[in-house]
Amino acid sequence: MQLKHLRTLLSPQDGAAKVTCMAWSQNNAKFAVCTVDRVVLLYDEHGERRDKFSTKPADMKYGRKSYMVKGMAFSPDSTKIAIGQTDNIIYVYKIGEDCKAVSSFPFMQSAVTCLQWPAEYIIVFGLAEGKVRLANTKTNKSSTIYGTESYVVSLTTNYSGKGILSGHADGTIVRYFFDDEGSGESQGKLVNHPCPPYALAWATSSIMAAGCDRRIIAYGKEGHVLQTFDYSRDPQEREFTTAVASPGGQSVVLGSYDRLRVFNRSPQRSIWEEAKPKEIANLYTITALAWKRDGSRLCVGTLCGGVEQFDCCLRRSIYKNKFELTYVGPSQVIVKNLSSGTPVVLKSHYGYEVEEVKILGKERYLVAHTSDTLLLGDLNTNRLSEIAWQGSGGNEKYFFENENVCMIFNAGELTLVEYGNNDTLGSVRTEFMNPHLISVRINERCQRGTEDNKKLAYLVDIKTVAIVDLIGGYNIGTVSHESRVDWLELNETGHKLLFRDRKLRLHLYDIESCSKTMILNFCSYVQWVPGSDVLVAQNRNSLCVWYNIEAPERVTMFTIRGDVIGLERGGGKTEVMVMEGVTAVAYALDEGLIEFGTAIDDGNYTRATAFLETLEMTPETEAMWKTLSKLALEARQLHIAERCFSALGQVAKARFLHETNEIADQVSQEYGGEGTDFYQVRARLAMLEKNYKLAEMIFLEQNAVEEAMGMYQELHRWDECIVVAEAKGHPALENLRRSYYQWLMDTQQEERAGELQESQGDGLAAISLYLKAGLPAKAARLVLSREELLANTELVEHITAALIKGELYERADDLFEKIHNPQQALECYRKGNAFMKAVELARLAFPVEVVKLEEAWGDHLVQQKQLDAAINHYIEARCSIKAIEAALGARQWKKAIYILDLQDRNTASKYYPLVAQHYASLQEYEIAEELYTKGDRTKDAIDMYTQAGRWEQAHKLAMKCMRPEDVSVLYITQAQEMEKQGKYREAERLYVTVEEPDLAITMYKKHKLYDDMIRLVGKHHPDLLSDTHLHLGKELEAEGRLQEAEYHYLEAQEWKATVNMYRASGLWEEAYRVARTQGGANAHKHVAYLWAKSLGGEAAVRLLTKLGLLEASVDHAADNCSFEFAFELSRLALKHKTPEIHLKYAMYLEDEGKFEEAEAEFIRAGKPKEAVLMFVHNQDWEAAQRVAEAHDPDSVAEVLVGQARRALEEKDFQKAEGLLLRAQRPGLALSYYKEAGLWSDALRICKDYVPGQLEALQEEYEREATKKGARGVEGLVEQARHWEQAGEYSRAVDCYLRVRDSGNSGLMEKCWMKAAELSIKFLPPQRNIEVVLAVGPQLIGIGKHNAAAELYLNLDLVKEAIDAFIEGEEWNKAKRVAKELDPRYEDYVDQCYKEFLKNQGKVDSLVGVDVVAALDLYVEQGQWDKCIETATKQNYKILHKYVALYATHLIREGSSAQALALYVQHGAPANPQNFNIYKRIFTDMVSSPGTNCAEAYHSWADLRDVLFNLCENLVKSSEANSPAHEEFKTMLLIAHYYATRSAAQSVKQLETVAARLSVSLLRHTQLLPVDKAFYEAGIAAKAVGWENMAFIFLNRFLDLTDAIEEGTLDGLDHSDFQDTDIPFEVPLPAKQHVPVRAQGWKMGRPHQCECLEEGEHLCAAIFGRTSPVIPALWEAEAGYPILRNKIEFKRPGKAANKDNWNKFLMAIKFLSSSSICSQTSHSPVCQDVLKFISQWCGGLPSTSFSFQ
Repeated sequence: MQLKHLRTLLSPQDGAAKVTCMAWSQNNAKFAVCTVDRVVLLYDEHGERRDKFSTKPADMKYGRKSYMVKGMAFSPDSTKIAIGQTDNIIYVYKIGEDCKAVSSFPFMQSAVTCLQWPAEYIIVFGLAEGKVRLANTKTNKSSTIYGTESYVVSLTTNYSGKGILSGHADGTIVRYFFDDEGSGESQGKLVNHPCPPYALAWATSSIMAAGCDRRIIAYGKEGHVLQTFDYSRDPQEREFTTAVASPGGQSVVLGSYDRLRVFNRSPQRSIWEEAKPKEIANLYTITALAWKRDGSRLCVGTLCGGVEQFDCCLRRSIYKNKFELTYVGPSQVIVKNLSSGTPVVLKSHYGYEVEEVKILGKERYLVAHTSDTLLLGDLNTNRLSEIAWQGSGGNEKYFFENENVCMIFNAGELTLVEYGNNDTLGSVRTEFMNPHLISVRINERCQRGTEDNKKLAYLVDIKTVAIVDLIGGYNIGTVSHESRVDWLELNETGHKLLFRDRKLRLHLYDIESCSKTMILNFCSYVQWVPGSDVLVAQNRNSLCVWYNIEAPERVTMFTIRGDVIGLERGGGKTEVMVMEGVTAVAYALDEGLIEFGTAIDDGNYTRATAFLETLEMTPETEAMWKTLSKLALEARQLHIAERCFSALGQVAKARFLHETNEIADQVSQEYGGEGTDFYQVRARLAMLEKNYKLAEMIFLEQNAVEEAMGMYQELHRWDECIVVAEAKGHPALENLRRSYYQWLMDTQQEERAGELQESQGDGLAAISLYLKAGLPAKAARLVLSREELLANTELVEHITAALIKGELYERADDLFEKIHNPQQALECYRKGNAFMKAVELARLAFPVEVVKLEEAWGDHLVQQKQLDAAINHYIEARCSIKAIEAALGARQWKKAIYILDLQDRNTASKYYPLVAQHYASLQEYEIAEELYTKGDRTKDAIDMYTQAGRWEQAHKLAMKCMRPEDVSVLYITQAQEMEKQGKYREAERLYVTVEEPDLAITMYKKHKLYDDMIRLVGKHHPDLLSDTHLHLGKELEAEGRLQEAEYHYLEAQEWKATVNMYRASGLWEEAYRVARTQGGANAHKHVAYLWAKSLGGEAAVRLLTKLGLLEASVDHAADNCSFEFAFELSRLALKHKTPEIHLKYAMYLEDEGKFEEAEAEFIRAGKPKEAVLMFVHNQDWEAAQRVAEAHDPDSVAEVLVGQARRALEEKDFQKAEGLLLRAQRPGLALSYYKEAGLWSDALRICKDYVPGQLEALQEEYEREATKKGARGVEGLVEQARHWEQAGEYSRAVDCYLRVRDSGNSGLMEKCWMKAAELSIKFLPPQRNIEVVLAVGPQLIGIGKHNAAAELYLNLDLVKEAIDAFIEGEEWNKAKRVAKELDPRYEDYVDQCYKEFLKNQGKVDSLVGVDVVAALDLYVEQGQWDKCIETATKQNYKILHKYVALYATHLIREGSSAQALALYVQHGAPANPQNFNIYKRIFTDMVSSPGTNCAEAYHSWADLRDVLFNLCENLVKSSEANSPAHEEFKTMLLIAHYYATRSAAQSVKQLETVAARLSVSLLRHTQLLPVDKAFYEAGIAAKAVGWENMAFIFLNRFLDLTDAIEEGTLDGLDHSDFQDTDIPFEVPLPAKQHVPVRAQGWKMGRPHQCECLEEGEHLCAAIFGRTSPVIPALWEAEAGYPILRNKIEFKRPGKAANKDNWNKFLMAIKFLSSSSICSQTSHSPVCQDVLKFISQWCGGLPSTSFSFQ
């Protein structure tokens, strides 16, 4: 409890002027202060002074200052205030404009010292003499409650006002109860306090007392000390003068000098806890305390006359910016509407702590929970309830549709709580939570003779409605219906129940008569008119109104053109609102008729009559007049009844009532009182109701015999009149009888007169009157009864003639028989149809006539429809056909069968079917079938079974007499006919009978009867049931019938489809509902998250707050990388979550490899250590060190430890040791050395840094060295089980882990899994991980990869689980785990999959995953063609990588020609990496044997083209003009020469050119095999006759051959090649390229002069340099230097000798012309050479020729 000073109500004075007493009113609206000058000041609840009045002394003679006011209290209704004075009197003042005393209680024996007003009419006060008395304000008398011998110093009450405590000057505290409320607490002296308890407060569970000893003691309920707060040693504290408990009893405030001490009750600890005292300087002694009844304000009165007001609250909050919630105590909350300022006090009467307050139901209704109760309230009416309620986890659902009662659904139970009532109104079991399926009526209209009317109607199941009387708690009606009920509502009086079924049929149920009536079909809207029993409903385009629900057949109808949307009643009119298009149209109802019903129900018949007077007479009005007349008569409102009968045109009743009213009015005027109680009025009312016996009794009770007789005479009820006269011995009895006879004769009632004469013994007169009245039978009866009359023959004949004339033959027969005339008697019997007597007479007198009489008797009985009686007579007359027909007509079926069985077949066959039809109607089908069969009507029997739905019997019978295909056709045809008639069930039975259920399913689908369709599918095709549900769900969704679609989706176990359907339609609430009820634990949370995400902003926050998922959604957003949304939610509502989101964002960035951004986010999240660990994980030690030093110095050591671990992994133990010692972690270094088995280093570290552990380490080292083998497997398992049973799970796990038995993998798996299971269940998380990490590899080792993976996943070890799946080749599972649990590992799985495919050689599969890896695998497998083919489809770079690899492979295999072909096909890129390949191909080509011939052209041309392509590419690359470029240009030139030489060798005319080219190639022997070059040059020179040159070249070849054998060129003589371009320094070939065959070409050495001459020519003509400065140009086609006659090509540096060029062209020209003549192809190779020269030299020179 916190006290906050609000305002000063009354300023203190300079001297002593104490406030003597203060009080708050019960309604919290008034506050009274009584000052030392005996003036009462009145304030309002806001602290504004509104009034004041002066008190007065008991006797003015003692003066106005002769007393002090010692006590003051408001009455419970807050309209009066009681003042207790020291002059022995109590005054009670009425508060108003003029406050004056209305009563007083004088004559006290001593002064009043204190006063309380706990209950109505009861004032309790204490006296100075020690008595505690009670003053009754109703009787204005006082009495003593109890007395003591000690001055009463204080008086207080408990919070209910039913108990009081008094404190006395001797320290005694006495308790007294007016009602102990079942607590059982004792009364009388409770405790003896150490000092006078001036400060006395009665809290919830204890009593606190204090006084001048400066100690506060808390006493228990029976006076034992609970706690003591001793301030006697505190020099700042003084005596305690007053105390007050909070209205809830949870807090107590005690006043002393300048200080308020506050004590709060702790419910959890059940003790008082002192809050911080409120100290106010210069406040001085506190003399009075008053706590506002709602607990929100505390007022303090002081010795100096000041009054201070404090605000009291535990906490305060704002609810939805509309309400302020002030917790003034644990069990009390003030709810204040911020817009209206209206407060409502919500309080637990049991003292329970209010845990949560919600304002629901359009912000009108309060709902609050305590630990054991539920608080409910209506803010508008301030009606509050508290009921016992055990918490159910917040699963309750509240409905506030009814203004009088709250409906609570919880676990299938409906509980009703009436606002303002602290007991539950009722509780029933129901599963239907829709408010439209529950109707509650609570005293909504007052009724005659009924004080409380509380009824409930609800659904027991979908077809049963129960009606309960909530007052008695019993069932007053149950309605069982054949169809599902979808709406119901009681009328306001609870006598009628309306309900509508699924087929839109509206039914009315009368609860009193238990009758049910269907009053409307196709009802789309229905509602009771408020305040009446008028009913409004819509049927298609008709508006139906029942103004008198007692006559439901009378309905008023209007045609409307839209749908009814509601009812509006007010301003003297009632209107039905109809939406016609987009416009709302009002249809006015007859307010008079509506008011009539209301007036009738309220018993205001005068008002009802006034309403009806204004109406025209219609059938509805007539019914209302009748109802009113009946009710008015019952209520004896005879004038109204008279008016009703007048209006109805019932003149007789109206006149009769008018006369009755005159009597009643006269009696009322004469005698006073109710005239309707007069006996004549009561008798006339009985006569009006035709209860004449009652009227007679009323008259006779008053001895009004004449009036009773007069009543009967007026009604011509002479018999009753004579009976009364006889009973009372009336003297006019004989006159009455004569008058009666005369009246009968006058009114021609001869029969009654005859009976009267007969009763008086005059037989002849009676017979005469009977005959006159045409009653001869009565005359005959009288004659037969009297012998003297029978002897009168004339009289008898006269009577018999009258009888025969009247066709009363039987009576005539009796007379004839009596006078012995059998013939005439028989004839009369026959004519009179008295056949029994006729047969009896005939058997005696005329036996021959018996048979005829029997047949006639049977015919007569048939005519009289007495067919069953006629049967036996026909049998007696031997008329079988008539007997059969009579039996059939009389429905005597068994007798008919008996007779038929006796007849021949032809006669009986036409009657059997008729009997069979009867038995068929009785559903005795077996008998009917037998009869049909006897009558040869089997087809009818089949039809009978079919119509009865007994398809199996029909089918069985049909199969006996019909072909199966005919049966099927018959049944299917009949089923189709029934389908057309809408008899789907019958059609279904037929289809199923002939085993065609699919036709029935199709029928139901066509007619959209999906329930039946599903039923059949489930029965006949259960495997398709789920698919059918799904299909129907999709169809219904497409049609927009979402609720039906939902049902089918859910039946198909496709709740996700349902959610997606609703999401697509924007129906998020429905999607959320389905996910909550059908999805898993988190499904609804995910839907709520998506819903909120679609809303965004504050709307999302409101939604998630409402659903209680705000924090979870923030976490979900962060977990799913929707950080922007997460930050938005946290910014708007959960700022404390922002660091957590920063942390998750940082982890995400870390996974993405964005380490710098992740570092910033970690620091924003306040988690610099995570940033350090991130850098440590990535082994970025420098960054880790930087972050640790800047933000988390404690992590520096961990960084060093991480570096040390890395060093240990690299086996750099020295570095690791240094780092660990820098981190001051020698223990870790010790552990690592031990793990590595480096015991010497471990001992060294231990000796230097941890000497205390040295001895233990040495022992461990010795144990390790001398360690023996483990125990047997069985022993380990047994030991593990022992530990497990003993609860030593850690040791059990260790034992299980040590189990090793290679011969029993099942046992090992079982033990290891057991170890993992025990660790997960019972060991700490870290130990769990250790065990699983130990068990997993072991399981993998024995091939249990799935089990290992599942273990890893149980502890979220995703990476390890993935590795296990990978090792088990469960690639799909590994991918799914990575994708669903940690997408970071998806690349890892893919990489492993690639490696797997590589290792398995599944290249084709690998291509789709990693083409480069696939290509590499092709290379490894030597599938070069596939490799190059696949690479061709990739980019240029990849292609040439693998072309180079293939070329290298071919070169190694000695297939340089194939390598060359590769580059011919794919080009030669200018990649420096390929230069060696190009050089090797060149080297191999020029070294190859057999290439000096025309056939080798294409090989040389390929090499030339490849090198040309390379040089062209080099020009465009960064290698342009580099040494490599120059070298390749030289190789291109060489290749060109070789190609041209081969081309020239194919043409005879160009032999010289070929020889020249061979000689020219000698300039490049640094790149060519020197021996081969000289050999080929010599041979070529010899071939064209250049003997000298041939000699020189060939001898040089021989010298080279010798040098190759010797391995050195030092012995060569170069003199022959001085001043030439033939290089001397050339590479020495490793082997000879040309075998030496001297005999074929050995020449003698020519003469030196000739040789030198030819050599000079050679040098000058071929190899000589033209100038030491200007280099020679070389011929493009022959390779010779150009000394004269130069022809230049377009590309600079390219030229030819004119003579040689022309010669070359002429040779080609000649070949072309000769080929034309000879029709042969000219040399294509020469043309190819020309084409290349054109490309190489930038085009050919002009083709003119010169032969100078």
